[in-house]
Amino acid sequence: MAIRNFTDLEIWQLAKEIVIKVYKLLATFPKEEKFGVVAQCKDSVTSIPANIAEGFGRFHYKDKTNFYYNARGSLEETKSHLFISDAVHFITDTNRPLYLEILRDLDRLAVKLNNFITSNKIHTT
Repeated sequence: MAIRNFTDLEIWQLAKEIVIKVYKLLATFPKEEKFGVVAQCKDSVTSIPANIAEGFGRFHYKDKTNFYYNARGSLEETKSHLFISDAVHFITDTNRPLYLEILRDLDRLAVKLNNFITSNKIHTT
């Protein structure tokens, strides 16, 4: 399949699915966290596909790579917010399966994103 725009990228599609899952998880958190960890996590998780899209729109490898690295950084930031949420007991028996699924998806995306960065470098040098 030809890649015509960022929505054709598997890494962007996976990142978008993770955003949806994280939003579902965050909806189960205490309402008083709306401006705390919920806002921080929403910012970091939505930054992942946004940076992938912006990188796709750049012409030079170094520009592209910087945005893909930013996506990877946002991915790690999202994991940190989720780990802290677990530590402060926002992750319960009810929402733990979704939490664990998200962590697995983030790990899978990290590998795919690293492979994508490497592949992009090979094809542009």
